Amino acid sequence: MKRRLHDLGLGIRFALSGGREGWVRTLLTAVGVGLGVALLLGAASVPHLVDERANRIHDRQPFSPGSERNAGNLRASLLYAAADTEYRDDTVGGKMLRPANADPVLPPGLTSIPAPGTMAVSPALRDLLDSPAGELLRQRLPYEITQTIGDAGLVEPSELYFYAGSATLSADTGASSAAGFGNIGDERPLDPMLVVLVILICVVLLMPVAIFIATAVRFGSEQRDRRLAALRLVGADARTTRWIAGGEALAGAVLGLAAGSLLFLAGAEALGPLKLWSFGFFPGDLRPVPWLALLVAVAVPALAVVVTLAALRSVVIEPLGVVRGGRTRRRRLWWRLAMPGVGVVLLLLSQNPDVQSAPVPMVPGIGILLTQDITPVFITTGATLVLAGLIALLPWLVEAVVGRLRGGSPAWQLAVRRLQLSSGTAARAVSGITVAVAGSVALQMYFVGIHDDFNKVTGADASRAQYTVLADYPDAKLAERMITSFRETPGVQKVIGSVSSYVRLAGPVTDEDMRPVAQLTLGDCATLAELARIDSCKDGDTFVVHPSDDAELTSWVDRTARPGKPVNTADFGDPQRLWTLPASARTVTARPDPTGKEQYGIFVTPGAIDISLLSSVAGTSAMLTVDQRVPDAAEHIRNTAAALSPQLRVNTVRTIERDQQYAGIQTGLQAASLATLGLIAASMLVSQLEQLRERRRLLAALVAFGTRRATMAGSVLWQTAVPVVLGIGLAVAGGLALGALMLRIIGKTITDWWLFLPLAGAGAVVILAVTLLSLPALWRLMRPDGLRTE
Repeated sequence: MKRRLHDLGLGIRFALSGGREGWVRTLLTAVGVGLGVALLLGAASVPHLVDERANRIHDRQPFSPGSERNAGNLRASLLYAAADTEYRDDTVGGKMLRPANADPVLPPGLTSIPAPGTMAVSPALRDLLDSPAGELLRQRLPYEITQTIGDAGLVEPSELYFYAGSATLSADTGASSAAGFGNIGDERPLDPMLVVLVILICVVLLMPVAIFIATAVRFGSEQRDRRLAALRLVGADARTTRWIAGGEALAGAVLGLAAGSLLFLAGAEALGPLKLWSFGFFPGDLRPVPWLALLVAVAVPALAVVVTLAALRSVVIEPLGVVRGGRTRRRRLWWRLAMPGVGVVLLLLSQNPDVQSAPVPMVPGIGILLTQDITPVFITTGATLVLAGLIALLPWLVEAVVGRLRGGSPAWQLAVRRLQLSSGTAARAVSGITVAVAGSVALQMYFVGIHDDFNKVTGADASRAQYTVLADYPDAKLAERMITSFRETPGVQKVIGSVSSYVRLAGPVTDEDMRPVAQLTLGDCATLAELARIDSCKDGDTFVVHPSDDAELTSWVDRTARPGKPVNTADFGDPQRLWTLPASARTVTARPDPTGKEQYGIFVTPGAIDISLLSSVAGTSAMLTVDQRVPDAAEHIRNTAAALSPQLRVNTVRTIERDQQYAGIQTGLQAASLATLGLIAASMLVSQLEQLRERRRLLAALVAFGTRRATMAGSVLWQTAVPVVLGIGLAVAGGLALGALMLRIIGKTITDWWLFLPLAGAGAVVILAVTLLSLPALWRLMRPDGLRTE
């Protein structure tokens, strides 16, 4: 061991004191390893980032005096009401606050409760309100800005958030009481189909990083082998030369660790405040989990030494030269096929119902409840082996194909001959893009397969109404103001307004919880005609409305709504207030409203009931039909709603709703895919430049003997194109097979076999871009002074 450590130290000295050539080689390795390390540290920071975001969200959630969170039995400290809104494509979060005593509890990030007519805003919201783009939003939030919310009260630097003071908040207007902040709600378990998706994403995104790090530590391998031959000439044995080479790789890897750490920190500072795909973070939240950071710090240098030692096992380094064993015997195929074969078996076994799997935190910070039909360890190992098998198959495939190529133009012959002599280097250069394309094809197939499960068709009819406005308390006067105000709002063509309350079966209370209850909806005839199939209507009419296809609910309505009999309109626990349903009430069938939902129970027009009787909480709503050609019609609607009451919620009528967990994973995948694609492009460019630099003397000699520069450029292009075509073909086949297996695990079928075309095209574009960017270096290396030597 002492001898081997001495050899490693000698290799480190050679790497750091080998003149300009040694430094360039070491720096190229450091740059390559650094890019991979930066991405690995980013992946290792995801658990901490998720936890910090969750904590920030929980810390500003109020809890009520009667909640389990209120262990100290604190009394109500303040009243609050949600005042969230949307502005164009952004969500603006906010709350209205009113102190309940002289010393109210403060939300995180505030120094005091804003006085009525003032507000505290996030820095991003302040900037928006101060800019010309925020003119319509200033009309919606006409409060004086007196505070800036601190970082502790925000989820991300670019979040748009405010707290506004109010003097009119009360329980009658839908406000809630808070004893403090820091409510931790129930976390929704991640769907098993999404668990499989998260596993696949982790494997697909991290494997190219490991491959590139393994490739980067082998930069300059041909020149290194010639230097090792010189060491053999002065007496070093074969084992010593291999460990010295490991020391050189170790030096580059350690420098790469340092460079990657600096790049990670700089990237966190630069990217955190930005909002990519509606996602930002505080740089301080992006910190690697300590044990994962330690794993990266140990694994990367160890990988550098192991890869170097393994690579040199196929090379015979003698005192007078280097003989590569790769051309004397063909690559074995059996173990390259066995690797993905074992992966396929593990994926099939992952659906074994006999294997019990306990809850596993695949993504720390998100609780995941797995079913016994899915085994995460088998899925992870199986997918990794399938993708690793593609990497192992690629060198064999490239060697088998180029070994049979003959003839062609001079550029083609130069490229083919180079590939025949060193196909392993070419295969390593494109292995990252091969895995990335294969994984992307599998991910895309999986996404398409589960799309319908997480994108629900709501049944809404957006042609009847495009927006809904809702208050969580019944207020007939507010409904009248809503109808009048929205009809005068620019872009609004039609308003459907109603007030809803609950009524109970009248009579002595014996078991209130089990007494029949029905919804009572108050609206004019035009509104009621949108909610039920009514042939004729005039003010003063009443209707008993049955659901369209539910006999049990119909019976429940009829037990409460009995024409000629009284109903109790009082809130739960209050003394009874009776109202008699007229004997003339007609029975009709419900009609889906514009949001796709059916409202049933008792429908009344304003002349049929005293509105003061409505007290049981249900809500006040309006549905709006809008002329989409009017600029910023949605913003005018939200401004009108805010002027009526900051607590009014404006929602867009959508025909399809996406699951939030599914949408969050998709957003994370987009960000991670961009980072991985950038790494692949950068790594391939560095690898291409390193290969050209290593062959600069050969390139200069060919030009000196009269080879045209265009021929050399064409040769470089063909040397890249042939392995890429083979790699992408193998990636498509492997990706389709892996995607089909992953869908089989969750019992889904393949719906589109051709979705690989854009992904394969993207891979080809990356290769073409890398080749074009390397041409300036090629022109420079073909100068005659490239023949000079030291």
